[in-house]
Amino acid sequence: MSSEANPSAPGQTPDAALEKRTLKKVTLRLIPFIIVMYFINYLDRTNLGIAGPGGMNEELGLSATQFGFAAGVFFFGYLLLEVPSNLALHRFGARKWLARILVSWGLVAALMAFVPNAGWLYVLRFLLGVAEAGFFPGIILYLTYWFPSSTRARATALFMLAIPMSSVIGTPLSSWIIAGGNEMFENFSGWRFMFLVEGLPAVVLGIICLFFLTDRPRDAKWLDPEEREWLQNRMDAEESRKSETFHYPIRRALLQPRVLALSFVYFGMVYGLYALSFFLPTIIAGFKESFGTEFSIVQVGLITAIPWVFGAATMYFWSRHGDRTNERVWHVALPLFVGGVSIPIALYLNSPFTTMIAVTITCMAICAALPTFWPLPQTFLAGAGAAAGLALINSLGNSAGFFAPYITGWLAELTGTQNAGMWVVGATMVAAGIVTLILKGAPAPDHVDAATDR
Repeated sequence: MSSEANPSAPGQTPDAALEKRTLKKVTLRLIPFIIVMYFINYLDRTNLGIAGPGGMNEELGLSATQFGFAAGVFFFGYLLLEVPSNLALHRFGARKWLARILVSWGLVAALMAFVPNAGWLYVLRFLLGVAEAGFFPGIILYLTYWFPSSTRARATALFMLAIPMSSVIGTPLSSWIIAGGNEMFENFSGWRFMFLVEGLPAVVLGIICLFFLTDRPRDAKWLDPEEREWLQNRMDAEESRKSETFHYPIRRALLQPRVLALSFVYFGMVYGLYALSFFLPTIIAGFKESFGTEFSIVQVGLITAIPWVFGAATMYFWSRHGDRTNERVWHVALPLFVGGVSIPIALYLNSPFTTMIAVTITCMAICAALPTFWPLPQTFLAGAGAAAGLALINSLGNSAGFFAPYITGWLAELTGTQNAGMWVVGATMVAAGIVTLILKGAPAPDHVDAATDR
């Protein structure tokens, strides 16, 4: 291989044209497919939020607390199998394991169309969490195989655009499917039809995944030999540097104080994300009581999408700024502070318009923090330790997916308004921002201590 294409050789730099060409090919090949996978993933996870006010709560007799529990019990199953699933992906390869995840969650999501009561809804939501476990951290880990650290935040942001996209496109789509199902079927509710229609695409994607994804750059026949060799050498060099400095075995990685602290930071942003994802349609439907403004289910879906349009743009440009400046901590902490202040204020404003402005600012803040967070743990985790550590951070952080909808629903039922629940959201996000800044001043992980555990 030429010296220009070998980034690991002392005193030599990779050819800029080769790097640009290779990473462009990788981005165009992998990122669109990953976005589609995560779009379907997030849609199947959160479409319960539009099904609730779309007739499900009334048909199954769900209170606000029961609805919150149904939304959150997903994360019990998710939490249980997150770390084992990511270790399996590291061992067996992304292509096969992600395909397995896609097919299993698609089947469970489709079965939710046939739940007869609240109990079976809880069971299938739990099983959906079991089926989906490992998908998100698996993708985060997969990106570390293909994108150098200097471009990873941007790649992560492109992949995570699926979150706002699922609200911008998915929420109105779900509303439209519910409305269409109600018109087409006399004895099969529209919300049931929505679960069926939105669950099956994951099964199809799982089959495609087996043939489309490539596990590692060395296996990428769609890259030229020179590109393949350059990228694999670049990624091996980065992995080697991390392994030499922070070679934590799995047990040590899971108990790293920074891993646990970052788990709380992620918990804070996910708490805000899921509180809004599940309850924003209900909050908008509640404008009838607050402001005398009534919307149809399709209108609720369209209005719900508005904040996430701005969130998508913020996610992309904020992560680009983080990559360009190579600054990570304030790119996470600042959005958490802004979102933590804006969300409780939203429910004390005197019109639907000003309320939605404050909600939009919160969505923008959450979307800004999400992709810029993930490069932080990747700076000191490598190998199987990275697979376990990233999965633990995602798993503990996503436990907010249970607590956020359950506590928000319980407080709404207790107080009769959404205000108390949004104050909890704000406080949790601000606390996460504070912990992020504390980590900035904390000593770096001790590579000497890490070495003693080898």
